[in-house]
Amino acid sequence: MPDVFETQFGESFVGDGVNAAHVNTILGAKGGPVETAWASALAHPTQGHAPFVTVLRPGLPVKPFTLFVNKAFIAGDRHAEMTWGGAQAGVAEGVAEAVATRIIEADAVDKLLLIAAVWVNPAADDAQAVYANNRTATYQALRAGKARLPLLDDLLSVRNAPFNPFFRPRE
Repeated sequence: MPDVFETQFGESFVGDGVNAAHVNTILGAKGGPVETAWASALAHPTQGHAPFVTVLRPGLPVKPFTLFVNKAFIAGDRHAEMTWGGAQAGVAEGVAEAVATRIIEADAVDKLLLIAAVWVNPAADDAQAVYANNRTATYQALRAGKARLPLLDDLLSVRNAPFNPFFRPRE
């Protein structure tokens, strides 16, 4: 890893319906602003939002250490299970796969911290789909961050036709 690691920002949306995943990632060096944000978020949970260290298994945190931040207010036991169960497992596997495929260099994992902001729909009803979608979304967000995606030309080519899963302007 170079002496100066440039923070990488990634985004990905995978799946459709209530089990879709929307993940934003911020990967940065320990000792920098990402570490400050990471530690502050972990130390200051708010009602309905409890950032936590992402684990592959209990007692086995993923590397780089990853802070899972839920974007949706936890709306009950089932939603908590989908978020802290399926989505967390998907994020953990997506990070591990990014290391295994060298999107994140293995020799750098102890020098980096990752924040994963994760949307799980309160109506999610399929833990396996939530898991699979979050795994893919995390991996894709990290890949996009490393590649500095999206390209400006791609953004400019669709600037007059924005849409998202919740809104599409009438033509």
